[in-house]
Amino acid sequence: MEHSWFPSSAGADALRLTATRAARGFADGAASVLLASHLSRLGFSAVQIGAIVAATLFGSAALTLAMGLLSNRFRRRAVLLGASALMVATGVGFFAASSFWPLLLIGFVGTLNPSAGDVTLFLPMEQAVLAETVAAQDRTAMFAWYNLAGAFAGALGALAAGFPDALARIVDPAQTERAGFLLYALFGALSALAYRRLSDAVELAPEERAAPLRKSRGIVLQLSALFSLDSFGGGFIVQSLLALWLFRRFDLPLATAGAIFFVTGIFAAVSQLVSSRIAARIGHVRTMVFTHLPSNLFLILAGLMPSAPLAVFFLLLRALLSQMDVPARQAYVMAMVPREERAAASSVTNVPRSLASALAPLLAGALLDRSSFGWPLLCAGALKGAYDLLLFSQFAHRLPPEDQVKRAS
Repeated sequence: MEHSWFPSSAGADALRLTATRAARGFADGAASVLLASHLSRLGFSAVQIGAIVAATLFGSAALTLAMGLLSNRFRRRAVLLGASALMVATGVGFFAASSFWPLLLIGFVGTLNPSAGDVTLFLPMEQAVLAETVAAQDRTAMFAWYNLAGAFAGALGALAAGFPDALARIVDPAQTERAGFLLYALFGALSALAYRRLSDAVELAPEERAAPLRKSRGIVLQLSALFSLDSFGGGFIVQSLLALWLFRRFDLPLATAGAIFFVTGIFAAVSQLVSSRIAARIGHVRTMVFTHLPSNLFLILAGLMPSAPLAVFFLLLRALLSQMDVPARQAYVMAMVPREERAAASSVTNVPRSLASALAPLLAGALLDRSSFGWPLLCAGALKGAYDLLLFSQFAHRLPPEDQVKRAS
């Protein structure tokens, strides 16, 4: 059977959700790079910056857990609209505040994402709805396009983060950086407009609003524990801290760092389309491990490099592989649980990931305060590599229904 690049069963709701992922990706990409520079201009230490980054991740974890476990009590569009309103408030808050404690509080209760990936409260509901907008055989490909939109837009956002430096002769870059958070708020408002147009088909019927994870608790908790290890490693290299490492290790200007993250984001985005084809041939879990493990080796090598060109070279190699596991992972989780438990499953597999990743930035900030050497990259690569090996040993032979059908045929 021919495997098309774009899911033929995707409808208007799938396209709207992909558009909102792109809007949020652009906002997150710009904010994640601007955040380190903006907080540095305010005079914060690396530990204080790490604390604010950690607060955003802890807050996202709490909100995401509430979103997943309580979402069945509310209409799905209403939940997504509420999340958009909070995104608008977060952008306005970061624009207005300039002292440490208010920014720490706004980071905790808001939606700001310091990472290149999506770790916000939008995630469980969007993933649950997106999984239902296409046929089962198109699910991985749809998640690939969804993530491609977010990653490509995030790369453009990272590139746009260099504008304050490029405009330094005309306007004060500090003020331009602050204005970037108003742009973040604007994209939250645009997302709300798209959510209002979702069809009634995205809503659960009353009989489907059962207790969360009644049938799939075991496998969800197992996957959650493994994903947490991966995210703990990833917390050492969230994009804001990776930018800070480039600033301190190689004295790179903001515009150069933004251009680097633009290219790595493009590489990561396009590679996800290949993920769906690989998963169709070798299965979801093997796709996750066989692409992710080499990317972590490249990450370790980047941290060991003595010059900026060599470090960037290995970061680019890593970007070609590091996100190929994402659509396979998302589709795998959605395929292994029943429809009414998908939002809760997405929440419970992502919340421990957010909590685990929130612990690492403080450690990474402390390491960067002591030395500009790539210790955060080495820690991240080792931990994420251990996750790959454990995932393969425990789940390589546990197949979702569509993979079982392929293997039987």
